[in-house]
Amino acid sequence: MSAGADAASSGELNPMRQIRIGKVIVNMGLGEGGEKLEKAMTVLESLTGVKPCPRKAKKAIREFGVRKGENIACIATLRGDSVDEFIKRAFESLKNKIKESCFDDYGNVSFGIKEHINMPGTKYDPRLGIYGMNVCIVLERPGYRVARRGNHPGKIGAEHRVNKEESIAFIKERFGITLIGKEE
Repeated sequence: MSAGADAASSGELNPMRQIRIGKVIVNMGLGEGGEKLEKAMTVLESLTGVKPCPRKAKKAIREFGVRKGENIACIATLRGDSVDEFIKRAFESLKNKIKESCFDDYGNVSFGIKEHINMPGTKYDPRLGIYGMNVCIVLERPGYRVARRGNHPGKIGAEHRVNKEESIAFIKERFGITLIGKEE
């Protein structure tokens, strides 16, 4: 085989094999609604630049005073250009270190931030308080729309899915993070 065929077979030149960030989901679970939820939604909107949506409780938990259908969390989904800037700030709040267990087998990266004021450029406002959040980064390749489309959805082949090793390599290269808990 020629050198060009070797590069093409390894996926370096094929645009359909390039990994990209599909979306970033930021979730704040509070366990209660009301004024605390409104403040958390304000904080989440200031961090992401996207209007968050409230999420309802799926079942009643009497010990915690949660009723089914009550708003207890908020979520914001980021796509497009604002994703890179938010992810850089989120990783900086973790000092660019992340555990290997944060990566799953399907190309997703999930981690938590204990206090939103740890993110660079965020100032503490005593009227709002301090909130933690979960961040989930979904990595995908071009062609994943086939599985999500409404008319005749198809399956994504196992070779086309992003695996754990590929997602680790992508995040390391793009954002310069280091893994905790892996001997290298």
